[in-house]
Order: sequence, then structure tokens, then C-alpha cells
Amino acid sequence: MSEPKERPPVLIIGSGAAGLTCALKLARHGIASTVVSKAQLESGATLWAQGGISAVFDEDDSLEAHVRDTLIAGAGLCEDAAVRFTVERGPGVVRWLQESGVDFTRENGSDGRLHLTREGGHSHRRVVHAADATGHAVETTLAGLAAANPLIHVRERSISLDLILDAHRERVIGAYLYDRRTRRVEAVPAQCVVLASGGANQVYLYSSNPFGASGDGIAMAWRAGCRVANMEFMQFHPTILYNPGLGGSASGGAANGGAAPAQGARSFLISEALRGEGAVLRLPTTGERFMPRFDPREELAPRDIVARAIDHEMKRLGLSYVHLDITHKSPAFIEEHFPSIHAHCLSLGLDITRQPIPVVPAAHFTCGGVLTDLAGRTDVQGLYAAGETACTGLHGANRLASNSILECLVFGEAVADNIADSLLTMPPMQPLQPWDESRVSHSDEDVVVSHNWLELRTFMWDYVGIVRTTKRLVRALNRISLLQQEIQDFYGNYRVDHHLIELRNLAVCADLIVRSALARHESRGLHYTLDYPQTLPQALPTILPGRRLGIGAR
Repeated sequence: MSEPKERPPVLIIGSGAAGLTCALKLARHGIASTVVSKAQLESGATLWAQGGISAVFDEDDSLEAHVRDTLIAGAGLCEDAAVRFTVERGPGVVRWLQESGVDFTRENGSDGRLHLTREGGHSHRRVVHAADATGHAVETTLAGLAAANPLIHVRERSISLDLILDAHRERVIGAYLYDRRTRRVEAVPAQCVVLASGGANQVYLYSSNPFGASGDGIAMAWRAGCRVANMEFMQFHPTILYNPGLGGSASGGAANGGAAPAQGARSFLISEALRGEGAVLRLPTTGERFMPRFDPREELAPRDIVARAIDHEMKRLGLSYVHLDITHKSPAFIEEHFPSIHAHCLSLGLDITRQPIPVVPAAHFTCGGVLTDLAGRTDVQGLYAAGETACTGLHGANRLASNSILECLVFGEAVADNIADSLLTMPPMQPLQPWDESRVSHSDEDVVVSHNWLELRTFMWDYVGIVRTTKRLVRALNRISLLQQEIQDFYGNYRVDHHLIELRNLAVCADLIVRSALARHESRGLHYTLDYPQTLPQALPTILPGRRLGIGAR
């Protein structure tokens, strides 16, 4: 798309549900924005979400029950105000999506009420969904509306490199963006910046996200001086498709044990909604159901418990995977409720109506992030964060299933409302110092960046996975320190590209994850350490202060 005649006052980094919601809500206030996407506009992590959006619509359900389920899943670390703020706005944002054109699944055809499913940790059916491809329905609808809106300028194939602060290092005044087409960095001014760039689960070798979750917003905010909270709570989705036919298995290493999903199949998530509709976990050796041994909620326990149970059984028996079995349901039921999963597995020669699905855990969601208030404001004036980039207090030590898109929608709107209320009082945009490439050269050792990328993600998988020890964490911290020295040498002496930018941000996020994990001397939610297996009576967040560096400019 061509550049707008006038620079929009708001720069939104990220084109998932949080970023697009913010842009569309700003447009309703008559405020223009630029939405920055790493690839095409429809490429946010939202696109790949299968399950749905949790919101109270059933007459037997209640807001209080949704609040209670979220607090229980969060293992005592949720902020009550953030939970209530989000849950209370759930029905409203779902209705907004319906009005915007999202076609959710209904009970009896198009005239019936919304079909609600149930997922792990929920006491009621309250997950609104569009078959088993809810994220795709939400993302494509919002992206279409954004692309057609004259107040929203879309900048595709651009990666945010760093925030630009004013002379006092107190207010954000823009950002440096790397254009993947021109391979040049541009200083883009803004009155305020919204970080909606997703989480950091690509810091692990095996992840449910196909690409992009490199922690860019978290790393940039931390370098700008923002506090970052609860980064030790990285959620591993219990059921990612394992398929050795797509490139062979790879060892999960010391921390996770067993084999990890195959390289080609690691990104395909098997929705928790299958377990909500009766799928059970079995040992592939005997067919035994094992979840009853770990939790009375069985397969519908929160994700941290299910993932840890799978990890335990894989280690105990030396398994490469466990089975998720829904074959007791009729083929018609499976094909109607899970058409995308059924079709994808069938394309790999796996008929889930007759065969159990081989699954393993993989990194899925960053429960921590940039610390914000309920308006999405960070420690830096004019800088906001929303969605997986932010730590609002909603998720605590473990995210309740299908609260993620809900959070994106609620806080995308909250950020837009706060910007609309305060934009007129913000200082006007100002000229920025251009990116200086006069003293750098092209690197002829790109293989080093590739090697560092693989090394970082491998030892994070091995040492900072589902089950941790202090010894493994210290080992990982030492490796991260050495890698960061090499990365900074490349960053300072060679022209940047998108691989180096993402690697630099992932290394920062890895450091934040490990230091947060070392600071928590207990096991709680997603953080389980063999050295401190008990849970302390008082739940306290882990908050790391940001480092207000000389941001970005060379």
C-alpha cells in the first residue's frame, strides 16, 4: 500500500486480534493508525487459534463462575480486577465480532443460538467458536475490515526493530521499522505506540506457532525501560500433533524428556475442544487412560497439569508421544465439529475417526509480558501493550483455555478508548533521528546467525521446559550471556535483517524467562522446578525492571 499523505498519530505493531481491534476501535473514534505486520496483514498468531473465545452466554453459567475458573487456573497469581474487567466485557466483544461478520457456529443452523463448547479448566460450556478454526474466522474478518478502512494504513512485511524515546527517555515518539522488501530501516514518528506483536514462544525449539512469535514487543519495551512480569510462566499446549513422517523426531532433551514433534508437524495444534467433547488421553503401549491418576478433572484439568502429566508419562516410559483418542464418537460428529483437524490429519494418512492422534506438548503461550494497567498503559508515556505481549494480570501462573483471544479483544478496545481520551493532550509528532548505517557492512557469515538461532532454541527446550532445575536454569543463563555478546557484535557491525532482529529479541526474552524462573523459589502453575516442588502460601508476581538503553539509533 502507498504511504498516507499524513502520518497517522498511532503506530500499532502487530496485526493479530489485539492490534486489529485497536485499529478498528480507533477508527470509530475518528483516529488514524498504522498497523505494522511482519508478513501479510492476515498473519498474526490469532490466525492459527482453533478453540474459541470464552464468554458467558449460557443461562446456567455466570460471570462469577468464569471469574472463579480463571482465578483457579491462574494458581493464585491472577489480579482479581483484571480478571473481572475482562470477563465482564466478554459477551460484548463477542457480539461486536458477530456484528462485524464473524460467523460463529450455532446450535441448529444459522437461526439457532451460539454453540458453546467446554475446554480444560472451565466448569461450564462457554467457549464460542467457528467450527475448529475460530482464529481464522476472527483474523480474516478483522483484517478485511481494516484493509477497507480509510483511517487504517497497513504496512506489511515490516519488522519493528526498536522504540524511539524522547531526549528525557520518558516518552515514546516513534519506532524504527525494518522493511523486508527494501532491506532498509526507517524511523517512523508517532504520538503513541501500541505493542500488539504477540508472545515469545519461538524461543523454544518446538512451538505451536508456525512463525513470528519472537517476543519483539516484550524485548523492545524492556529495552525502553518498561517493567516485565511473570516471564517464567510459559504455557506448553498439551496436544500438538506428532508425526515422524514429516521429517523424523527430535529429542526433547533433559528438561522435557521423550521426543519432540517432528519438524514439519510441530506447528499443528490439536484443539483442546476435542477433550471438551470427550477425547481422552491414553498410553500408546497399553491404551490405558492416565489423566485420572493425576487430577480429578481428568482430561479437562488446566493445561499446566495436563502437559506435566504427559511429560511425566513420556519420561517414565521412554515414549515419543501419547495418544489422544476420540474414536468413540461417531465419524459424523467428528467431521462436523472438527473439520479442519480431521482434514489435516487425513492429509497425513491419519483418520481420527478410526485412529488415535499421536500428540506431545509444545510451547504455546507467554503468560507474562510487559506490565500494564487496565487501559494497556506501560511505564513509558505514550506506549501501550495489548494481547500476548502484555501482562495485565489476567492469566496469573497459567492461562485458562480460550481466554487469549478474549484478552486481545477486550484490551485492544481498552487501549483504543484510552488513546481517544488522551490523544489531544499528547505532544505532537516530531522529526526523528534517521537510522545510521554509515559504519556497518554486509555480513558474509550469516551461518553464525542461523547457528545461534538454533542453539538458543535448543537449549531453552532442553533446560527451561516443562520441568526445570536450578542447575539447568543457570546453565541456560550462561549460554544466553555468551550468545548475546555474539548477537550484539553482529548488530553493531553489520546490516540488520529480519533473522538478526528476531534472534536479538528472542535472546532478550530467553534471558527474562530464565532470570524470572531463577527468582521463583517455588512451583506454581506453569513453573515447576524439582528443587522447589512446594507452592508457597503467598502468591507474588515476578517483576523485572526494564533497562532504559540508548534505544535503537547507531
